[in-house]
Amino acid sequence: MSTPAASFLSSSPTDLSRAAELLRTGHCVALPTETVYGLAADALNLAALAQVFTIKGRPLLDPLIVHVLDQAALAEVAEPDARLAALASFWPGPLTVVLRRKACVPDLVTAGQATVAVRIPAHPVFRDVLRLSGRPLAAPSANPFGYVSPTKAVHVSDSLGARCPWIVEGGACTHGVESTILDLSVAGRARLLRPGPVTHEALQAELGPIEVVTRAASQQAAQAAPGMLDRHYSPATRVQLFARGATPPTASGKVARLLLARRPDLPAGPTDFYLSEQGSAEEGARHLFDLLRQLDTRGFDLIQAELAEASGIGVAYNDRLTRAAAR
Repeated sequence: MSTPAASFLSSSPTDLSRAAELLRTGHCVALPTETVYGLAADALNLAALAQVFTIKGRPLLDPLIVHVLDQAALAEVAEPDARLAALASFWPGPLTVVLRRKACVPDLVTAGQATVAVRIPAHPVFRDVLRLSGRPLAAPSANPFGYVSPTKAVHVSDSLGARCPWIVEGGACTHGVESTILDLSVAGRARLLRPGPVTHEALQAELGPIEVVTRAASQQAAQAAPGMLDRHYSPATRVQLFARGATPPTASGKVARLLLARRPDLPAGPTDFYLSEQGSAEEGARHLFDLLRQLDTRGFDLIQAELAEASGIGVAYNDRLTRAAAR
């Protein structure tokens, strides 16, 4: 028996108005962002938020990111911080900031904590829906919890089927990995909680020293931000990592090799797959989740994945692969 299909909406003004109306009336809608597709719901509607956790099978200890249209809308859900002025060049964009929450934000969004993660997204479709709905939107990745994030509308449909009844088709995501998360919830302290397209180096150039804390202190307690659990973004197929430019370990069974670039030092085989012709970590990150999903459906016993150099967006690329490989 086939899985019931979701209904797709286009990015036409009529369909985006329909998506906004669905969100205003308590429904969930999958929307494209510049990072990955998000399962959006009204961030102030408890019933709608509960649907997000049910659809994804997401544990309540994992907080949600609230997406808003601009700084004025941000001030309605989070306490202001003077340091946000230094981050103006990153918004709209793939940066999430953890701030002190306003009382209107439900505990379901924050995992009961006094902080809230907020983001001003750049994707024009998401921004149009924010404007049309007039609501802040919580939007974790539109996939079963812990699985590889969706970077195309079809990934959402393949993973969630009719559990996510509405999906807005917005093309492939530009960055392909989730937003950077920066914690500014304590005065005088800045912490990087999840690497992403906005790099540690770029943030430090604006704010000065930033502590890196990308692993949760406890895997069973409420998390400071999404994406901090050891195992996440994981295909069903086992993933084995090897260093940039190294020879993949010898392995038995049906093995796929996921390479960051073509390697003249390695004999090419029919189960070699390339993320970037020139070894670009940006391009590799953009295609990583899409290719992991493809390989996960092809009956491989093992996916051997090449890491990137640990700088720039290569840090985020490596972070996602490391969590995908955790068992």
